[in-house]
Amino acid sequence: MLKVAVGHSNDPNSDNAIAEIIQQCRKTLAGNVPKAGLLFAAIDFNYLLILQHIQAEYPNIELIGGTTDGEISSELGFQQDSLVLMLFCSDTIDIVAGVGHGLSDNVTAATQAAIAQAKAKTNLQPQLCITVFDVLTSRSSQTLEQLKQGLGQTFPIFGGCAADSWKFQQTHQFYQNESFSDGIVMLLFAGELQFSHGVASGWKPIGEQGRVTRTHERQVCEIDGKPALKFYDRYLGGLPPSGDYPLAVFEPQSDQFYLRAPWAHDPNTGSITILDEIPEQSIVQITLGKREEILSAAKESLENALAGFSGTPTAALFFSCAGRRRILGVQVEKEYQIAETSLSSSVTSCGFYSYAEISPIENGEAQIHNETFVTLLLGDLII
Repeated sequence: MLKVAVGHSNDPNSDNAIAEIIQQCRKTLAGNVPKAGLLFAAIDFNYLLILQHIQAEYPNIELIGGTTDGEISSELGFQQDSLVLMLFCSDTIDIVAGVGHGLSDNVTAATQAAIAQAKAKTNLQPQLCITVFDVLTSRSSQTLEQLKQGLGQTFPIFGGCAADSWKFQQTHQFYQNESFSDGIVMLLFAGELQFSHGVASGWKPIGEQGRVTRTHERQVCEIDGKPALKFYDRYLGGLPPSGDYPLAVFEPQSDQFYLRAPWAHDPNTGSITILDEIPEQSIVQITLGKREEILSAAKESLENALAGFSGTPTAALFFSCAGRRRILGVQVEKEYQIAETSLSSSVTSCGFYSYAEISPIENGEAQIHNETFVTLLLGDLII
């Protein structure tokens, strides 16, 4: 049976915060020993001290995590500059961790090392991957592609890219008692597990579609054979490309899409720099999101996940976007409040605001998302 505990503290002192969290988890676990955990931390904590406290309390725990741009839990709701820990206990599910270092040197080697390490710890069939990795030192689409190469092209992969509160200087990943950058960490869930997910953003396509005809790494150079900036100018009347108007990138022969947020543009070449790559020949469309629709996407994401779950889930994980937090401003705390109105009070939840979200679109392959709210529900398999 899957049992989950969450501890959440907004105390800025690292010693006090982790002590409070461990006390909260002890009370919930009531003597049960956790197999694994997820730790999400604001950028200014003493990570090594916190990890040492967790290892001292739970010496054999399979622990991963990373730094954030905001934290979420059923204990405190949305918080800034806080620390949240989710712990997992089960006698039927294996939950095992893996780590890879040096994404910027060799993304293939780092990712495959993490997969191999995790797989070696279980004889059960892996069902699900939750991952956190560094997007400032590597391209997230390349890292995800290597995950799919190692786990299977349609294997369910969820998570988010570590953040550093919009500084874009250095993020940190956590594994056991280690804190580092330029890495990837993962939990593999194997065995009798039930899960479902939902993905929503609130942005709606406007205008006509176009085809990406030339790219260079994170730059979209041409759409329909013309400078990409002209595609935006046609619909935005000279407003610069920004995260307020992300591009919808459509799956082949589908009306399903994921978002790519513009980061900068070059008026001389007409190119647009985005937060991650868009494959050439992709069909794209400019999107527009009203604030109330962006907020309501959190509820849509959760309700879509609940529609695919049998019974009541034990845990809910949320991966939202630092870009959504920036756009929503002081209203960002409403995002979780809106989502939880559809969530049973018995469900334990946590999550974080990331630099990119990872989730399949419906039942397809996992994708990198921008400005999107992802819900992942976990529970025991009902036979």
